[in-house]
Order: sequence, then C-alpha cells, then structure tokens
Amino acid sequence: MTREEILTLIRNHLADELAIEPARVQAETRFREDLEADSLDLYTLVQELEDTYGVQMSDEQAAGILTVGQAVDFVLSSGVAADRGSGA
Repeated sequence: MTREEILTLIRNHLADELAIEPARVQAETRFREDLEADSLDLYTLVQELEDTYGVQMSDEQAAGILTVGQAVDFVLSSGVAADRGSGA
C-alpha cells in the first residue's frame, strides 16, 4: 500500500467517526487540536489500523502519534502495509 492509500483510509475513517468533511483531514492535521478527537475516537482509529493492516500499537506508541501523518508513518514503518499490497 502507498502512503496515499493509507492516508485515504485514515481520512475516511475520521470523517465518518467525527462527522466532518474528509477535506479537513490532511497529513499535518492534529487529532486533538484540529479535529477535537477524544480518547474514544483515537482508540477506534487504532483498532481500525490494527484490524486493517495487522499492526500492533502499544498505548505508549499511540500516545506519541499526534498527527494523521504520524499515524500513516507508523503503518508504513511497520512493514505490514507493504506486505498486504493494494488489496488490503
């Protein structure tokens, strides 16, 4: 999977979860400050990433991810997304 494909999945998830326009979600978008996401919103995003890409994210790792781009980078750095190809 490409960076753009992962960003699109996260963008769509957040748009649905937070009832916002997908265009508000960019790589530099901050979860709490820009989207006003709460702990439950962030938990569901982590679950989505784990279920979709098979990545494992500890609470400490999740706490360190402040922007959408950092979440994308985490998935890419796990190597799992590359293994799944574009059919994930």
